[in-house]
Amino acid sequence: MTLPSSQPAPEDDATGDDITTVSSRVAYENRWMRVREDETRLRDGTAGLYGFVEKADFVIIAPIDRGLVHLVQQFRYPIRSRQWEFPQGSWEASPDIDPVEVARGELAEETGLRAGRIEEAGRLYPLYGTVTQSFRIFLASELSPGEARLEHSEQDLVSASVPLAEFERMIVEGSIRDAGTVAAFGLLRLKGLV
Repeated sequence: MTLPSSQPAPEDDATGDDITTVSSRVAYENRWMRVREDETRLRDGTAGLYGFVEKADFVIIAPIDRGLVHLVQQFRYPIRSRQWEFPQGSWEASPDIDPVEVARGELAEETGLRAGRIEEAGRLYPLYGTVTQSFRIFLASELSPGEARLEHSEQDLVSASVPLAEFERMIVEGSIRDAGTVAAFGLLRLKGLV
């Protein structure tokens, strides 16, 4: 497929003046997120209104080693159900910390696993039409066990290890519905890392 010349290639982080911000206000804010409402103007002069959420970036860690995939399951309040997913998280209090350190820390915190090798596979945006947040994907391997150090809010978290084929079946059958986990695994597969 060839993109029209007026559109940047998908890998470009091109910025332009397709939409100009006229004014911006914070509609709601807490320590984890900010909801912003911007009055905008399109290239043709049409006025518009854009609401979006600003959240800290996060990491997703795919602990895959010796044919096993290590998952966590926890209750996800917004959808009122327990979900299987890769370990993931952010350190909101330390936004400038190296993402590799965050990945190692989240993996150890949630599963107790220590990664002898960690490799960054890429960066994705889960909902860039409404949220500024992105996530970096890491493959963790050469794993050794340790003790998990769960945060108080993660007290319901459990972990499990499943064979790679079982993990793929869980995705296909809908047992794993976390978009970040599915996207991370897809990117790792496409890059030939798993």
